[in-house]
Amino acid sequence: MSDAPPERNVQTEARLWLAQRISAMVLALAVVVHLGTIIYAVQGGLSAAEIVARAAGNLGWTIFYSVFVIAIAVHAPIGLRAVLSEMTRLSARRVDLLCFVAAAFLLVMGYRVVRDFHFLGGAS
Repeated sequence: MSDAPPERNVQTEARLWLAQRISAMVLALAVVVHLGTIIYAVQGGLSAAEIVARAAGNLGWTIFYSVFVIAIAVHAPIGLRAVLSEMTRLSARRVDLLCFVAAAFLLVMGYRVVRDFHFLGGAS
């Protein structure tokens, strides 16, 4: 009997590969915008409290960070899935379940942060 993991559906693997590459592109752009905005604001003399006061409640930033969270929730669990599949003896089903839970956790926690940040600005 072989120690190799059972074969996975090739079409599913291809879709996950593509999803991770697309989410990586979104994340790369989002990180540049996020860090660039923070650096620009701080160099302009704004404090963290002033940045929050200006950005909270802004629908554009809420949408931006919502997309950021979705990209994270797609990208990270797929990478985790690859690591767990290669480095552990967990079954494919168990790895997929753990990664689904990780994705759900990231989505819920990320959504809560974005929602709470949006409503800091008094938006309704």
